[in-house]
Amino acid sequence: MTGLVRSGSSDDDIDSLRSTLTGLEAALGARVADIQRAKSDLDVFRIRYRRDVGLLHDELDDLERAIAEAELGEINKRLDAESDGPSAAAPAAPESAARFTSDAIRTLFREVAKTIHPDLAQDEIARNRRHALMVEANRAYALGDEERLRSILDAWERSPEAVRSSDPDAARQRLVRRIAQLEDELVLCAGEWAALTDSPLWKLKAMVDAAAASGKDLVADMVRRLKRDIMAARNRLDAMQWNP
Repeated sequence: MTGLVRSGSSDDDIDSLRSTLTGLEAALGARVADIQRAKSDLDVFRIRYRRDVGLLHDELDDLERAIAEAELGEINKRLDAESDGPSAAAPAAPESAARFTSDAIRTLFREVAKTIHPDLAQDEIARNRRHALMVEANRAYALGDEERLRSILDAWERSPEAVRSSDPDAARQRLVRRIAQLEDELVLCAGEWAALTDSPLWKLKAMVDAAAASGKDLVADMVRRLKRDIMAARNRLDAMQWNP
């Protein structure tokens, strides 16, 4: 993945801030593309693994369960006979708590809606951003999540769109705020990438890819071993169920 572009400060001139912004936008675009490409590769690998290996694992698991049931069949029958008496009534499920929305949350939600409503947007990009935030605010309100509503409002008040003036200082402030947004998004991308590369599926794919580079096919090896184990399990189950 590409490296971070060092951001400027509010003391930089407009051209310097714009240059920094352009670099950060390019870095973010590259990181988002890296993540999307990695997710697409993992989806392809997941489908192949499920088709070639996962279904065989399921078949082997079914056979092993059938073997266990056959081995414990008589014991299970005795246990079933002993438990034929009246059973204790299952405890009633607790009623879900009624949703409670306080006056403070309602007031806060109205403030958020008044501030970020999409109808206040000056262009389509701003409208889309406001719409996404409004959806999130609606969800937080439905859950009674006051902390999330305050977070949405605070984030908006720190955003470039919250600076409405058109003078040079305001333009500089909008650039500084947008740079800060991009840096936050880059941090989120880094966390998403770290979680992706730390997942079991990623590690399995890395092993398969490394083996393929040396001329080996780990998936094919897994398939062969599973088919051998399935044959052995099926033969064992047939022998247990056979009645001369």
